[in-house]
Amino acid sequence: MDHDTFIGQVQARARLDSRGAAEAATRATLETLAERIPTALAAQLPREVGEHLRRVATAPDQPETGLRMDHHVFLDRVATRAGAHTARAAHEARSVVEVVGEATEGGVLDRIRQALDDALAQLLFAGSTGSVT
Repeated sequence: MDHDTFIGQVQARARLDSRGAAEAATRATLETLAERIPTALAAQLPREVGEHLRRVATAPDQPETGLRMDHHVFLDRVATRAGAHTARAAHEARSVVEVVGEATEGGVLDRIRQALDDALAQLLFAGSTGSVT
């Protein structure tokens, strides 16, 4: 999947009014995931999208991946980065994760799910049609 298709899918599923908003949602979700999980996922994503993961992982002030955070903290971070309300950020993050699943192979999404606590995994893997929390 190329960058334009990826962002277009996020925009459509999250029902965002612009590609810029889809880029912001993608960046916010992936940067926050990068704080939580190993970033090997970046290699399977379009280069421009994978950069959101690599940028956080290589930032000098970035702690190691594996930062423990509950789903409230995760959503607060996504919302802050995306400039969205928390409920909207939840829907956008689910949309991004759904598109990541379609853009990757080899059980990457399963490994992401396993790296998350149950509440966060349940939130992110509800899909774009999941209820807004």
